[in-house]
Amino acid sequence: MSLDPRPLAPALTAAREAGWTVLRLDLDGVRSKDAVLRRCGRALEAPDWFGGNWDALADAARDLSWLPPAPGRLLAVTAWRPYAAERPHDWDVLREVLEEAVDFWRDAEDEPPLTVLLAAPERP
Repeated sequence: MSLDPRPLAPALTAAREAGWTVLRLDLDGVRSKDAVLRRCGRALEAPDWFGGNWDALADAARDLSWLPPAPGRLLAVTAWRPYAAERPHDWDVLREVLEEAVDFWRDAEDEPPLTVLLAAPERP
């Protein structure tokens, strides 16, 4: 199953028009923890120190200092349902890491927020 980008397009457009940094985590075809962590590193544009484990992902998601200055950041996660169904434990860990990052940035003083959007295909 892949995402029909139309339902996501308005959110991406609005974020870009507001000057936000827009990042995309596409999980299409991802079937392993290592693969999801590599995709996360690429999506976050993580620096070379990114270690490719859950702790490194949590650290990177609470840093983001390498991203350009912006009033906010949007991470759109697409094609995630097959991964969530196939690897429910790893999906739960990934969601927890992302939720904690959102909370971290919400509470960070004078720092732009991070919003994570779990995109779903448009219903027929």
